[in-house]
Amino acid sequence: MIEIVIYSIIIGAIGGGCIAAGAARMFHAPEIQAMGAFRTLGELNACAGDPVAHFSFGLGFFFNAAASAVAAGAMSGDVFHRIVPNWSAGLLLLRNNKVEDTLYNPGKMFITGAGVGAVVVTFLNTVASMIPDKLAMIAGSVLNPAATWLLNPVMPAIFWLAAMDAGKTTGLWGTILGGVSALVSGNAVPGIVLGILIGKSAEENGYKSNIVRILIAIVVIMFVAIAYFRGFFAQFGF
Repeated sequence: MIEIVIYSIIIGAIGGGCIAAGAARMFHAPEIQAMGAFRTLGELNACAGDPVAHFSFGLGFFFNAAASAVAAGAMSGDVFHRIVPNWSAGLLLLRNNKVEDTLYNPGKMFITGAGVGAVVVTFLNTVASMIPDKLAMIAGSVLNPAATWLLNPVMPAIFWLAAMDAGKTTGLWGTILGGVSALVSGNAVPGIVLGILIGKSAEENGYKSNIVRILIAIVVIMFVAIAYFRGFFAQFGF
């Protein structure tokens, strides 16, 4: 656990600082060479310098990233491309709402991004490492065949087929949660993987098991939170 924390702090600080600084440099292109992603630039612009918007946008993806970390033991690209830059911008804008002095400043964004990255990466890796060994073995035995066939364009289909191949209960949970995940976050993979964990646990321990009930409760809360912060309910007037 200590090694995980130390490595997470180092990697999170370096990665977060560089990504946040790179995003800030993109606002000065083409006069200054930039190294950020265009989607990050567009999403930062969409928040219009509002710290609440930056925090809300990043928080929606944070729950999605947490689901991926818990279910698959790996972080998604949203951590560095969306969460870290937006939360860094939000923190800076809380003290100074002039984007020219905050969001557009690579130096300030680097320092803030390093801190945010260290905290976020450490938290996600720590949570993922606390998953019981039995559940990790279940996930590994079901997901390893899918991982060998992994191709980005067909990732949801591959994981869904792995869930269906693991049994009726697992396939049902994977299909339901995959559909919910696709609706609220645009990515079915975290939901399918969480469905595999719940389905296999239910098959082995039954629905009266505390582990299964806790997993279901966590997943429900997680997806409700993702839907809320991603504006899913707002589409229906709630």
